[in-house]
Amino acid sequence: MSMSDEIKHKLAEAFAPDYLVVTNDSHRHAGHSGDDGSGETHFNVKIRADALAQMNRVARHRAIHAALGPNIIARIHALALDVG
Repeated sequence: MSMSDEIKHKLAEAFAPDYLVVTNDSHRHAGHSGDDGSGETHFNVKIRADALAQMNRVARHRAIHAALGPNIIARIHALALDVG
């Protein structure tokens, strides 16, 4: 399973979002800091979920990181979040 699919699965399971798009932006960071050559280090997540809507920005980010868990977080370098 690709990292994008793992991220989608974890977030869908945790938040039952109305909208979820995970974009692998690793190709845009090839050769930069954090690029390990795997092509799966930089991601952009756009998510809309009722469970996240009432949280402040910091709480949303913490909830997403908790849902992904330490195993996924440790394997990626950058995670851009657009949450609502």
